[in-house]
Amino acid sequence: MALHLTVKYEGHYVKQVMVDKGSSVDICTLSTLQSMKINTDRIQPDNVHIRAFDGSGRDTIGEIKLTMTIGPIDFEIVQVVDMESSYNIHLGRSWIHTARVVPSTLHQMLKFEHDRQEIIVHGEDE
Repeated sequence: MALHLTVKYEGHYVKQVMVDKGSSVDICTLSTLQSMKINTDRIQPDNVHIRAFDGSGRDTIGEIKLTMTIGPIDFEIVQVVDMESSYNIHLGRSWIHTARVVPSTLHQMLKFEHDRQEIIVHGEDE
């Protein structure tokens, strides 16, 4: 079962945030940005090409710096893709490694350290 969370993005609570150890990038869908009423003028164009789960290639629209709060810590997510997805945001290995998070799909939680304290975040219920 996938590990998915509810997180806070710039004052908005977003459900269906997938922690994906198989993904190399962190992705926010364009529809998620629009539903949060985030100004898309903040998106900076880039030339990043990603491969979707079905094996097809996609170009990202660009990158945007969004502040994501999990527990007491703020993180940033950058890539924006205009595509259909079952999840609003995909947090991949770049976020996992930067945040030094240990995700567990078996236990439906993730752990990380902040100010010498262990932070535990539980996944969403079905």
